[in-house]
Amino acid sequence: MAFRSDYLVRCRTYLVQHRLATAIAAPATLGVVAAVAAAYSVTSPAQQADTQLRASVTECHDMVTISVAGRGDTPAQGTTKLLVDANGNPLPAALSGDHSSEWVDPVVNAPTDDVDPGSYAAVYIAYPADMATYEDAVTTGVANTQQVMREIAQACPDTQFAIVGYSEGADVVRRVAMEIGHQEQQDGGYAIVDPGKVTGVVILADSGRSAGDGPFPGAQNPNGNPDNFDQLYQNGGTPVPGQGAVAGTSGDFGALNGKIASFCSDGDLTCAAPENIALLQLVVNVARQMNVDALEREGLNPTTGQDVAVVLSRVALLALADIQSQPNWMASDETFLEVLLRVSDPAYEPGKATTPAPTTGDSISTDQMSPLAYLPQKVLNEIVGLIVTNQNTIPVILSDPYNLTLGPNASGHHFDYWRDADPGTGRTLTSAEYAAAWLTHLAKQAQAGEPVDTKATPTPEDLDDAYRAAAETTTEPTSTPATRTTAAPTTSGPAPVTTEPSTGSPTTVPSTTDTTTTSPAPGTTTEQATTPEQAETGTAPATPEATTAPVTTTTRPVPTQVAVNSTSEAPHPSTTPVETTTPAAPAR
Repeated sequence: MAFRSDYLVRCRTYLVQHRLATAIAAPATLGVVAAVAAAYSVTSPAQQADTQLRASVTECHDMVTISVAGRGDTPAQGTTKLLVDANGNPLPAALSGDHSSEWVDPVVNAPTDDVDPGSYAAVYIAYPADMATYEDAVTTGVANTQQVMREIAQACPDTQFAIVGYSEGADVVRRVAMEIGHQEQQDGGYAIVDPGKVTGVVILADSGRSAGDGPFPGAQNPNGNPDNFDQLYQNGGTPVPGQGAVAGTSGDFGALNGKIASFCSDGDLTCAAPENIALLQLVVNVARQMNVDALEREGLNPTTGQDVAVVLSRVALLALADIQSQPNWMASDETFLEVLLRVSDPAYEPGKATTPAPTTGDSISTDQMSPLAYLPQKVLNEIVGLIVTNQNTIPVILSDPYNLTLGPNASGHHFDYWRDADPGTGRTLTSAEYAAAWLTHLAKQAQAGEPVDTKATPTPEDLDDAYRAAAETTTEPTSTPATRTTAAPTTSGPAPVTTEPSTGSPTTVPSTTDTTTTSPAPGTTTEQATTPEQAETGTAPATPEATTAPVTTTTRPVPTQVAVNSTSEAPHPSTTPVETTTPAAPAR
């Protein structure tokens, strides 16, 4: 397996040299929030292109992959050549190449060399990609993604789509795919795009994943493969335990069921958080509505403290109003913690709560009894509920959730998707390789003008093409990072202590053409691993040895074919090391 050996060497070198851009470290009681929040801080090189608007949606392709990368990894207005609509107006998107993502590129660019020039394109969506607030950023990402897909579909009605998202972008893609899949046809058309034109969706680190979901929701073999790719991802049928940390976004994909690959690594708390961590889930819900970026930069001060107080006050008032709207609430089994969890979800809509049923059928009508009569039972329910719904809270805190998910030098489970091949379980491809091979297969069918073949089996050439594309994908940083040191806030929300590389000050992004601060990743290939301190501050390790690893293309044996359908995971960036020199340590 010469390819496997060479591929692993490149991956290991990449993971060693890649520095985590943000280390959101909250107090121990908020550890899971730190892991979830920091998981969205994976960054990518800033794009230093000129501001000329370039490609138009009128340049039609057989297939376009819509790509939504993670926090800080997005096209930026003023530094990236943006896509334009049929009338020449800028759109919140850029072609792959005008924007690059070290993590997502190897997956979305895999089909490029395996179809005719012009037949395939990958487009990156611009959106805030920050956490100020997280919910606003994701909502804008959803709107921008839908806008770009709508413009492409109107200009090029024959174009087919794939959609790929990682980390914070995974949340965007899940919501977009759910809306597309549940559209109702109106006047012979669809508000976004025809679900039949969406051939595949890849969600890496799916924060809306439901407990028990396999990697291919709605497929004939939800633990084996999507319905339109007869290549097993792995043997066995045991899904990853846990569920997504943003539980309020869970749900099925309607007409897109069977075309979804929702990858989650066991231990990645963004998508595999244990059940019964109610207090931690409450903190996650609250943090989604706070300016976490400001807390990272400034710590707890009068301004950020006011933001925290406003969010907490709003949640408390919503909880009291919710209880007041239920005349029989004291007679119900619902606890105050359950009310807080419900109203703290950003998707909560006042007035939709149902009145809980009384716990007992006494001969005296409940409206004839004083609420105080239920107080002893209510107190008991609160105590029992607190214990039962937090059985896993302490174990999660003690597991050091930040390092579990985002360990130094990309050792956390949030990065497993680029190194998770396991021949012992029949997983001969990493999640990234599997996703790349699937997209390549879909692009070839789109070029041929064929409908998606639900019984198609990839040929050895298909897989070799995907491996080569992943191996040859190279991201070269174009700027030297500058560091931004932040203080540690002490609040009930996530209180991070971080040093975050940044190419400039954050910019405010409108919902139409979004701008974000993209943080560069290192461009040095070294044999010496960086320490966590070096990874956080952006300093170079001592006496690095720059090396050049040649790209080799080898024919890889075809994985064992099994029945239709199998399971898949997430994409993983493999870059071709290039001979470079270690950049000077950034100014602090």
